[in-house]
Amino acid sequence: MNGTTPLLADALASSTVVLDGGLSNQLEAMGHDLSDELWSARLLAEDPEAIVEAHLAYFEAGADVAITASYQATFEGFARRGRDRERAAELIASSVELAREAARRARARGAGRPLWVAASAGPYGAMLADGSEYRGRYGLSVAELERFHRPRLEVLAAARPDVLALETVPDADEAEALLRAVRGLGVPAWLSYSVDGDRTRAGQPLEEAFGLAADAEEVIAVGVNCCAPEDVEGAVEIAARVTGRPVVAYPNSGESWNATTRSWDGHITLAPALARTWQSSGAHLIGGCCRVGPPTITALAQTLTPGG
Repeated sequence: MNGTTPLLADALASSTVVLDGGLSNQLEAMGHDLSDELWSARLLAEDPEAIVEAHLAYFEAGADVAITASYQATFEGFARRGRDRERAAELIASSVELAREAARRARARGAGRPLWVAASAGPYGAMLADGSEYRGRYGLSVAELERFHRPRLEVLAAARPDVLALETVPDADEAEALLRAVRGLGVPAWLSYSVDGDRTRAGQPLEEAFGLAADAEEVIAVGVNCCAPEDVEGAVEIAARVTGRPVVAYPNSGESWNATTRSWDGHITLAPALARTWQSSGAHLIGGCCRVGPPTITALAQTLTPGG
């Protein structure tokens, strides 16, 4: 961690922290094709500078936190591309350093506020690259899912991010596995589900799903991401009530991912003004996920700033 930056958990006690938006859509806006099964993680090997520039765009837009390009970076995924375990570990760890480099450049350009790095750990379904990350129910036990997640989380934790982002979790069983997998790593974490109304994507009630994290020492925030904006307020209220923890909220633009056509359908429904409602309901980490770019993050940051 950056010794000059306050702990993220301490900042959440007294203020709202702005997250970045969708890393993939910023990279696509910069001209990169992310149709590969590794998604943005492919660029960890092929064009790391592009990842730095994408993170920097969000810092300059007003984000306080960069979420790394490791969402779809797994040992299994890299193995399919012919990279051995040692090289895969190097690439996964590099995602944290690339975000740190973006923070250094942002400070050099005049950003005087604290900047943090969240190391992304996506769900098992992200590795499969078949849309199952929006369904859960993979047919694996909690113990099997823990064995999948732990090695990657160990690599990310060793790179010393400010927080581990256990994100887009569709299933309470996988959340249980992730909470087991982060024990003893020495890095705090947030846990965020992908939801449909008041249930996880796998169909479990959010009261039960959030309750899993209520007593987890490592967890500094719980909440939702990669969901429809209209599902955020209710989920934030449940998370705050059930856990008593700060809540994280970073929905998609309102469009939905079509795994068959590998494209986005629908219309943008994310309005920055919604962020104040989420904030009053208990959200302390607020940003955007897929299809949310730097201009929207700027609007969110201005909305969440007193007098903004």
